[in-house]
Amino acid sequence: MPSYETTAPVPPLREAAARVVEFFETLSPASLAQLGALYTPQAYFKDPFNEVSTLAEIRQIFSHMYETLEQPHFVVTGCIVDGAQCFLTWEFKFRFKSYARQTDQTVRGGSHLKFNAQGRVEFHRDYWDAAEELYEKLPVVGGLMRWLKQHARQ
Repeated sequence: MPSYETTAPVPPLREAAARVVEFFETLSPASLAQLGALYTPQAYFKDPFNEVSTLAEIRQIFSHMYETLEQPHFVVTGCIVDGAQCFLTWEFKFRFKSYARQTDQTVRGGSHLKFNAQGRVEFHRDYWDAAEELYEKLPVVGGLMRWLKQHARQ
């Protein structure tokens, strides 16, 4: 039976994942300054609109979220940890600032995270359907997206 040695102690990754969940569920403009405690300086982040590879760029994405949306917040609905990675399922709740300001919106998605040996996120990839979860809710574009979806089923 081969033996495996680690060069550095790996913190319990379930605890690292729990810290990420708590951070995102309590995210605020003020807490963005603490993002460096969870992410490496050269962390990679990708979602349907962004692809960046530094902590400063990730922080800017979340800052922009607060500039363009009303009351944005995440509700994590599931967390699976396997080795040095985890997968989160979540609901992102918000209101648009520019239209339908009183209408609550929800985007459902998932995040694949990979942790380094210190338990900090070095890879974060968000998966969600921009067409269904966002574009269909917008004026003009929404009508076109719903029409396309209906005709694709026929």
